[in-house]
Amino acid sequence: MRSFWSRTPIPAGRWSIARQLFVLQVLVVTLLVAIGTAGAVLLASNDADQAAVDQVTGIAEAVARSPLVVEAIGTADPTVSLQPYAEATRLATHTDFIVVMAPDRTRYTHPTPSLIGRPFVGTIDKALHGDRVVEKHAGSLGESVRTVVPVEDANGKVIGLVSVGITTNAIKEKLWQRAPAVLIPAALGLLLAAAGSWLLNRRLRRQTHGLGPAEMTRMYEYHDAVLHSVREGLVVADREGHVTLINDEGRRLLGTSLPPEIAALLDARTPVADEPVLAGDRLLVANQRVIRFEDKVIGTVLTLRDHTELRALTGELDSVRGLTEALRSQAHEAANRLHTVLTMVELGRTEEAVELATAELAHAQQLTDQVVGAVGEPALAALLLGKSAQAGERGVQLAVDEASHIDGGALPSRDLLTVVGNLVDNAFEAVAATAAPRQVTVLVVEEGGEVLVRVSDTGPGLADASLAFRRGWSTKAEGRGLGLALVRQVALRYGGGCDVGSAEGGGAVVTVRLPVPA
Repeated sequence: MRSFWSRTPIPAGRWSIARQLFVLQVLVVTLLVAIGTAGAVLLASNDADQAAVDQVTGIAEAVARSPLVVEAIGTADPTVSLQPYAEATRLATHTDFIVVMAPDRTRYTHPTPSLIGRPFVGTIDKALHGDRVVEKHAGSLGESVRTVVPVEDANGKVIGLVSVGITTNAIKEKLWQRAPAVLIPAALGLLLAAAGSWLLNRRLRRQTHGLGPAEMTRMYEYHDAVLHSVREGLVVADREGHVTLINDEGRRLLGTSLPPEIAALLDARTPVADEPVLAGDRLLVANQRVIRFEDKVIGTVLTLRDHTELRALTGELDSVRGLTEALRSQAHEAANRLHTVLTMVELGRTEEAVELATAELAHAQQLTDQVVGAVGEPALAALLLGKSAQAGERGVQLAVDEASHIDGGALPSRDLLTVVGNLVDNAFEAVAATAAPRQVTVLVVEEGGEVLVRVSDTGPGLADASLAFRRGWSTKAEGRGLGLALVRQVALRYGGGCDVGSAEGGGAVVTVRLPVPA
């Protein structure tokens, strides 16, 4: 048998929802991390370029304002004093070049001595007019970020220029040195996001049982169609016993609220097979199964079939069958007595034969007259006469209390037969194992706007009367315990009540009150 959660495997080439979400999350997280990292790198690059510009500008202005530089430019050979100063400053400030030049671009200093005396390569126009030049230019040392500032004498005349620069390769090297500070957090973030996605994928796969979107859609459509079309009530409860699903037939059978009997079944969480349950005015047959997945209880499934009409028909059939058996028994007894009378006549003992026949007829007519005279309901009268025949077969004396009186139409015949028939049957069962005399007395009377049914017996009585009307309780070793439960169901439907007591000489007395509807 396939389990409740069995499913069709996902076709090859189709991904489950968990896998699709995992791949999507990984792609999204990777893209976000990549965008964030690229943005961080661009910001770091711009910061590095701006830092280089600020650095070379500050150094150039400091060199240009140095008294040594101003005095050296006015000498015959400025290189003699400026070259050592420029190189010492370059090494101290970690720049790539410091060039001091004449207004006509002639270099006085350069990190490469062979280039001293040659013209400077770059823009100097603004510097010649007292401003500064900041640019990225490819010079003799390659592409660099440089600045050119003027050197002015005491009168403010531009007598020379100072250019300080840092090559872009040097800037990139510094940027790469700071790369771990950006890449390591990005890598850690990517790993954490991937781990979280994997854990989420694992949980989702467990919850969806590895199903893909198409499989889940198809399963929902199939299950929804089955739940709406099945002619059995279906109730699904979770592991805490809360109802999570109920189909249309279940709502029809149970109504708007869950009956206590059904709630007790769900709370028990035990397997049940063909268990009769009284729910309101319905007799239901329940089957319950505990749902397990990976050895864990995840809920229960309860199915319900309506046997109310079937039970009523069965009860009527039992009544007819009992009446038939009673008639057969009476016919058999009548035949025996008739043979006895005929034999006595043949033997010439006519007076004794007439006396015997008259006594038997009087006894039978007395019970019939008593029942028919007290009970105006034909079906109930027939039931009592049939039960009297059954009592005779079982060695039980069935008596109808002289106070009994009920007219036809007070209550529906079916309900009266249910109450009286079940009470009498239970009384027969109670006295079956006791010693003679065995007696069952029935009282059915209509008074004060209600029908009172009281059945007493000479049996052993009930040890715990509070359990008598509970579903499943029975005095028999093998029994469903539905008789008194059905009686209680009828009484509650009419707004009446049931009571169990003890008789004076021992035995049980069951009293049922059924208010007559206006």
